[in-house]
Amino acid sequence: DKSILDDELWALIAPLLPPPKPRRAKYPGRLPLDDRAVLAGILFVLQSGIPWEMLPKELGCGSGMSCWRRLRAWQEAGVWDRLHALLLAQLRLADRIDWSRCIVDSASIRAVGAGQKQADPTDRARPGSKHHLITEAQGIPLAVILTGANRNDVTQLLPLVAAIPPIRGLPGRPLSKPRIIQADRGYDHDKYRRPLHAQGIRTLIARRNTLHGSGLGKTRWVVERTISWLHNFRRLRVRFERLAIIHEAFIKIACCLICWRKLKNGESSFC
Repeated sequence: DKSILDDELWALIAPLLPPPKPRRAKYPGRLPLDDRAVLAGILFVLQSGIPWEMLPKELGCGSGMSCWRRLRAWQEAGVWDRLHALLLAQLRLADRIDWSRCIVDSASIRAVGAGQKQADPTDRARPGSKHHLITEAQGIPLAVILTGANRNDVTQLLPLVAAIPPIRGLPGRPLSKPRIIQADRGYDHDKYRRPLHAQGIRTLIARRNTLHGSGLGKTRWVVERTISWLHNFRRLRVRFERLAIIHEAFIKIACCLICWRKLKNGESSFC
């Protein structure tokens, strides 16, 4: 459906998808579902938050389980990581990447049922997960990590920096190492500062047990806005997926869509 997946974005995604398995000559079976229709179904679930089994038949994407299987296969094939890197390169080429600093933050969400990367020691009756995010200075998402809600924010600081893909798009060395990392006092620990300093990365992280008013909020708010953008995709507000790989796929697709909207519209807007 073109209202869900426009032609330009599909033109970027289609070459990244793995080719279909070869069909047997004698008993070929049913024709495989069209990739674009399946992706439209996946995006419909991501944006609306509906259960897989309630996907409208009008989309022509087959059953919800068919879309689920295709989403898992594409995530395992690294499709969304490659798409994200491609979009970041196009943003850099369009001079939309502000590399003056990178900002990290996280947000906890409720999880329904048991599954991977779920925990919450504060209320064992309500398991949860956590989205850890790093953005550039304007809030464009660079990397996202899913953990259980009991993981301390600071433990994901170094993995987030390491997860930033090389941002190409212009001649010369790709962007990969941030100049400055900004974060709130939840990331205050010298054990994690030192490895960043050893790489030549400055840190602007509020200190614990000090008065509020560090001034970092004047520039750090963009990562909170991006988290809000992510959670405007209703499937990311509450985690329904038992398998972490499915929820991680949804998060990465959402990051790609934010990058795409930034590329096309200048400023992403979510109503």
